[in-house]
Amino acid sequence: MTSRQGWAKLYAFEVDRAADAPVFRQIYLQSRSAILSGTLRPGTKLPSTRELAAQLGVSRSAVVSAFEQLLAEGYTFGKKGAGTYIASDLPEPFGAIRGRRKRQAPVAQAAAFPRELDGFLDVTSQNDERPFNLGRTLVDARTAELWRKLSARSLRSFGRQHLGYADPHGMLELRRSVCDYLQAARAVRCEPEQVVITAGTQQALDIVIRVMQGPDTEVWIEDPGYALTRLVLVAAGVKVCPIPVDQHGINVTEGIRRAPKARAVFITPSHQFPKGVALSMARRLELLAWARESGAWIVEDDYASEFRYGGRPLASLQGLDEAERVIYIGTLNKALFPGLRLGYAVVPPSLARAFVTTRYLMDRQPSSLCQAVVTAFMEEGHFAAHIRRMRQMYCNQRDALVAALRRRLGDHLTVDPPDQGMHLVAYTRRGLSDVKIERTAREHGVVVRAMSRLYVEAPAQSALMLGFSGYPLPIIAPAIARLARAFER
Repeated sequence: MTSRQGWAKLYAFEVDRAADAPVFRQIYLQSRSAILSGTLRPGTKLPSTRELAAQLGVSRSAVVSAFEQLLAEGYTFGKKGAGTYIASDLPEPFGAIRGRRKRQAPVAQAAAFPRELDGFLDVTSQNDERPFNLGRTLVDARTAELWRKLSARSLRSFGRQHLGYADPHGMLELRRSVCDYLQAARAVRCEPEQVVITAGTQQALDIVIRVMQGPDTEVWIEDPGYALTRLVLVAAGVKVCPIPVDQHGINVTEGIRRAPKARAVFITPSHQFPKGVALSMARRLELLAWARESGAWIVEDDYASEFRYGGRPLASLQGLDEAERVIYIGTLNKALFPGLRLGYAVVPPSLARAFVTTRYLMDRQPSSLCQAVVTAFMEEGHFAAHIRRMRQMYCNQRDALVAALRRRLGDHLTVDPPDQGMHLVAYTRRGLSDVKIERTAREHGVVVRAMSRLYVEAPAQSALMLGFSGYPLPIIAPAIARLARAFER
């Protein structure tokens, strides 16, 4: 049997010298109770009699007597030269006591939770590896090897900066690198003091909501839009006002008509999720003017901005903002890999203190080790090279997916290759239901997401969302062949 961690050495054994029960009996009863309750689990190694005697300040013979009683009753077994372990084959009282406790345990009352969260579905879940799930990434051999080397180097030079608490803003070196990158690639106006390192887009959204939340807070969201943005707002008790999205992006005029005094707008202007359209310049200027005049905030989610396949990436909305009303958020988790859990927010100076304080109260700071590795990766030029390689790889995967869809399902779907992002949208023809296709496709080993699920009030369009960023070329055509069989049903 493989021994479990030495949790028994941390168990709070104690003796009461004024008690009537002998010391050995107290030790025996405490050990037996911990075993029966499951606090000390089967396979756990008990401390040695010498260690426990020293810990309790009692004679070793008292501990030996207690352990012998446990052994005689079958609660433990000994390994010669290795110590005493809790038995796996425990006597009947173990099951009886645990079973009784389960039956008698009071039922906890669940806190009131918004009904809209009952059917929560994370459309970017990485758990399902079948094509064409959303939000998946690939890391090529070069990036993987560089990451291993930089991680090893960071651990070898393990310094004092990793042993204590650090700046809740994030490491200054990383914030400088993020600034340099955003200024060059996204035309973002920022200084390192405005950058806050987060765990990713979702945490940044959570901080924004906490900072600006107040009585009767109302905000605009895109309709259709990113489900997690809407759900985190709903969970926080914020009143959401869905604003329709057309071929020019969010309809700003309609937003002003419906909720002119909204506190904020949550938007994906460079590559709208899920439709993929860009917010037109006329509407960008209209939105900025409304925010300036009404005192509202614009939360710009610039997800997947690194992956643009036709020309340079569009400049950020934040770069046009003269009134400092835009909170710009981005993530390194899609540019590199979701398990990294690092992102950033560029915050207007007037909000910086509140933003950092809120981040501090949530989880204090990001991991300094992870930040050190990412800083080296960016400063040494690996990040830019990685983006270039991934951009070409994802572009090839996008083209292969579009070609396969048009060849096998051109009669059923209308698809245009997106010029940015990590997924495409295929609109159904002939009144086909995207929800039914989604369900049938799963039975054929293919994951497609029904876009109609992401609408709140606007008339839903039937379309399928297919991720292409995480799937090597050889698996794309066979997967589309399986999807075609799903359509035949």
